[in-house]
Amino acid sequence: MKRLVENITSGYVEAANRFMPGKPVNRIVVYVESYDDIAFWRLLLEEFENDSLHFQVMLPTGNPDSGKSAAGELLRGKKSAIFSCLGQISLGKNLIACVDSDYDYLLQDTTGTSRLLNNSPYIVQTYTYSIENYQCYAGCLHHICVQSTLNDKRIMEFVPFMESYSRIVYPLFLWSVWAYKYNMYRDFSLHDFNTVVKLPSFSPGNPSSCLKLLSARIGKNINMLENRFPQALEQIAALDAAVRELGVEPQETYLYIQGHNLYENVISRILYPICVILRRERENEIRQQSVHSEQYDNEIRAYAHSQADFKDLIHKNTHYRVMPQYQRLRERVSGIVQLFAGKDSK
Repeated sequence: MKRLVENITSGYVEAANRFMPGKPVNRIVVYVESYDDIAFWRLLLEEFENDSLHFQVMLPTGNPDSGKSAAGELLRGKKSAIFSCLGQISLGKNLIACVDSDYDYLLQDTTGTSRLLNNSPYIVQTYTYSIENYQCYAGCLHHICVQSTLNDKRIMEFVPFMESYSRIVYPLFLWSVWAYKYNMYRDFSLHDFNTVVKLPSFSPGNPSSCLKLLSARIGKNINMLENRFPQALEQIAALDAAVRELGVEPQETYLYIQGHNLYENVISRILYPICVILRRERENEIRQQSVHSEQYDNEIRAYAHSQADFKDLIHKNTHYRVMPQYQRLRERVSGIVQLFAGKDSK
């Protein structure tokens, strides 16, 4: 016998709320893209919960009548979060979507998805490329190193390094957005862009050396694109003005490139050697301060037990909440809550 699965829509949630026991609570279901997104959006949304308002963050589930997914199947991805598995918009008063912007925020009304994200009152987008860009916020990286190694020594300053990286990447970043805005991504794909902006071999003792290599590589690619698409130069100039108008600053470009690539090919390449140095330094201190081998063995075991993998810490990091982009997220959610409150009062 086929198991029946509820097709969750805004109207369904609103009706279900009326049958909840006790004091009436407005339950708002929040569709997100993946499991990793649940904790990020829950942290933001719970700031707005009270005795009469509650958010339930979840993945959308498949509809047995849609013909596109199995009954009860948990779906992932931006389109699943937005379109309720049916290809029809069913967001509303009691059902919203919280999704990554990708390039859609920067594309504004260029594509159907970008028009929906930038104009729907029931969608919250990150305004950075993804939640991973928040988690990789440069202002958090020293704290992550300290948590990982239990060593508070500053080997390098992360914020100015990432600002320099971003300024170098920015001109090619404009070409990447241009490729998607003008349907030229087959000629310069996101994969192509990510390959070029990947951080070269990084040395904590000489961080500027990898930036010089990166700058030379990006310069060659920009020259190639300019020679291949000379007609695009005016469009690139206009796009530069447009993305700056949206709040994108060259020194913050890393917040708007693909989050997974940023994490794997930039931030991890920086943090790994730094954490190795910090751990070795702490282990040497333990060796020097131990009066006998037994004390050394005990202290080393205790230190090893107290360490954490920086990759796990990045995904659990919440210190990005000081970012201006996150403040904008707060304002967006606050607007949605006020919108719902206004409808309830009518």
